[in-house]
Amino acid sequence: MLKVTERDLREQIRDACKLFGWLMYFSWSSLHSPRGFPDLVLVHPEKKRIIYSELKAEKGKLTPYQELWIEALRACDQEVYIWRPHDIDEIVGILS
Repeated sequence: MLKVTERDLREQIRDACKLFGWLMYFSWSSLHSPRGFPDLVLVHPEKKRIIYSELKAEKGKLTPYQELWIEALRACDQEVYIWRPHDIDEIVGILS
């Protein structure tokens, strides 16, 4: 089985975003970004929907800062996901 990296997953999500009309933001370099902020912010203006997503390799673990951001965003009723390569069918379903 081929190993799918976070970068590979991000590119698959980018393709789905283009297909279904989503805008996608990610920090090219997180050097000066707040620690733990989710990898992706997806916006669909017509659906009036914003998604925050943390991408992880299959066995990747969340850092405490990532957990803090995810909990804080969810506490504000934001749509937040932790996506792994095996979730790709579900991801495409969410974005379609």
